[in-house]
Amino acid sequence: QVQLVESGGGSVQAGGSLRLSCVASRTRSIFSINDMGWYRQALGKQRELVATITSGGSTNYADSVNGRFTVSRENAKNTVYLQMDNLKPEDTAVYYCNVHILDWGRVGHDYWGQGTQVTVSS
Repeated sequence: QVQLVESGGGSVQAGGSLRLSCVASRTRSIFSINDMGWYRQALGKQRELVATITSGGSTNYADSVNGRFTVSRENAKNTVYLQMDNLKPEDTAVYYCNVHILDWGRVGHDYWGQGTQVTVSS
């Protein structure tokens, strides 16, 4: 099974920046990695989309982060990044990496990282 390892979370003051990384390993069992992205879940709230990026580089952002966050990927390293600038207290949440892959039978699967905490203080 594909494993996702996230890093880069932490605590920062409002207006600060953080960069999250997520590396997919054990990828020999898959045909391709398609969409990669980030979701977040704040305490007491449902998980929500933050940003996604296709294998071709097309991106999609939640309105709440558009213009402040940037998602990117390095296909050769099976890695997706989330650069978060001008952070606000309402960005405080656990951030989860997500990848959608196709196995050799061309069946799609979703995998999730373990989550990394981002805390923004005012």
